[in-house]
Amino acid sequence: MSIREILWHPDPRLKKVCDPVGKISADVKKLAADMLATMYAAPGVGLAAPQVGELQRLFVMDCAPKDAKPEPMVIINPEILALGQELVEAEEGCLSVPDFYEDVTRPGSVTISWLGLDGGEHSGSFEGLAAKCIQHEIDHLNGKMFLDHLSALKRSIITKKMKKLKRERAGEL
Repeated sequence: MSIREILWHPDPRLKKVCDPVGKISADVKKLAADMLATMYAAPGVGLAAPQVGELQRLFVMDCAPKDAKPEPMVIINPEILALGQELVEAEEGCLSVPDFYEDVTRPGSVTISWLGLDGGEHSGSFEGLAAKCIQHEIDHLNGKMFLDHLSALKRSIITKKMKKLKRERAGEL
């Protein structure tokens, strides 16, 4: 397992729609393991493949409480089957937009199907943090970020600050 560099907004790769994963190869399994290691090291609760420069429909997540046993999940080629009717506003952040948090309104529950690392088809319904995380990560696979749910003004302010942060970071290297 390797910890990979997480791309920062406004990297153009974060706005690309990802291609489906064809088969569960050794490379896909290594990518998933690297992504879990990267997510835990960051630390975060979810990480999508485009955030590490891989334009594939794959994300990892672990929404277990901090003091609980980890519950890592690898979600490949997810499809949303149903969204809950109740909308929930909650604070979101993103490993590609470090240190910025904003309220985003999303359905409070989601039902999805996906392919697992075992090659099998899976489906499940999720609520709370897991539902928010899944929708956030599927947005990444579709070339969207949580910033796209904000007003144009907030998005512009955060983008300017991120560009400055990236310039400062580049100067440190």
